[in-house]
Amino acid sequence: MPPKTLWTREELILSFDLYLKTPFGKISNTNQEIQELAALINRTPSSISMRLSNFASIDPFHLNRGAKGLENAKRQVQPIWDEFFNNQEELVFLSESIRANKQGTTIETKFEEVFRDLKGLKGEDIKRLVKTRINQSVFRKTVLLNYSYKCAITGIDIPHLLYASHIVPWSQNERERLNPENGICFSALYDRAFDQGDIGLDKNCRILFSRALKKKANMEYYTTHFAPIENTIIASPTTYFPKKEFLEYHLDTVFDK
Repeated sequence: MPPKTLWTREELILSFDLYLKTPFGKISNTNQEIQELAALINRTPSSISMRLSNFASIDPFHLNRGAKGLENAKRQVQPIWDEFFNNQEELVFLSESIRANKQGTTIETKFEEVFRDLKGLKGEDIKRLVKTRINQSVFRKTVLLNYSYKCAITGIDIPHLLYASHIVPWSQNERERLNPENGICFSALYDRAFDQGDIGLDKNCRILFSRALKKKANMEYYTTHFAPIENTIIASPTTYFPKKEFLEYHLDTVFDK
């Protein structure tokens, strides 16, 4: 592979998108997603890992832990951080567009199902809707993959019965909408129950029941679908664990105590 020095804006965007999806402890040359990005943009896994580490060196979370990085590298990544950290929906959409182009296709082809019923829309309306749908599609794919395409409660593995459930609701925190730590894979019944506050999770991901749900304890459906799961712990994800702050938010604002 020929040596490359200057990073393009597109490469930095793809790297920042990957950084936000990669737990710090998994920034490694052996990480499959890092290897895939390296192949896509014709760089080495080591260079991708280094670039992700550069983003970590300006991340306030890691700065508070005493992390340091090369000043020159910081200058390269800081503009991308400043532009997109508080606009991650734009980052994901732009990253997917760049990725599709480098894969020799278009975002319209890659997300064909998103565009299927949008033929009548034009201008800003279609741009806004397409961006939202693609971001939701990417979030769903990331969350379901994180739980091996299985409901975290029942183990159901039928994709069209699975949902990427937001812990902090979509409408309540724009910056965390696409954070995989804000998603859990549930089948339809438990997705709805979690969304409506009938069930919640404590900091150890143990399932809690609301007062309203417990009042249904004499119903057959409660015995069948709810009683067996109370106080059990949901299945562990492969990479992104539910963030404790998000679980606490759900208990405080969504869950019916």
